[in-house]
Amino acid sequence: MADTKLYSEDGKITCDKSILYSIVSLATKEIKGVARLSNANLPWHKKILSKQDYEGVCIHFDANGALKIDVYVDVYIGEAAPDLAYRIQENIKNNLSGMVEMKTSNISVHIMNVICNRIDTGM
Repeated sequence: MADTKLYSEDGKITCDKSILYSIVSLATKEIKGVARLSNANLPWHKKILSKQDYEGVCIHFDANGALKIDVYVDVYIGEAAPDLAYRIQENIKNNLSGMVEMKTSNISVHIMNVICNRIDTGM
């Protein structure tokens, strides 16, 4: 797993890429209307062979070191897609900047499926 290096006045901070995946995953799941992260974008052989830890999240770095993020989600029926995507983007951006002080250059939200039945947990 590649490390991300951040530089501050006092030195450098190293952040494992798995931490970024966790932050993005949790920030996405916090949004009301998101049923789950989806791995529908993966080919069948990668679904079988890949680890399920980072399902639905792809992170890349651009030339400037900023994050480019793709999030694949399944949503509940009745949610407005543009509003939901905007809320996901903002929550990811705020969580990343607040927790690890990293900038994002692009956050793409891909709605893969619409789930018809919503289980009300009372939360």
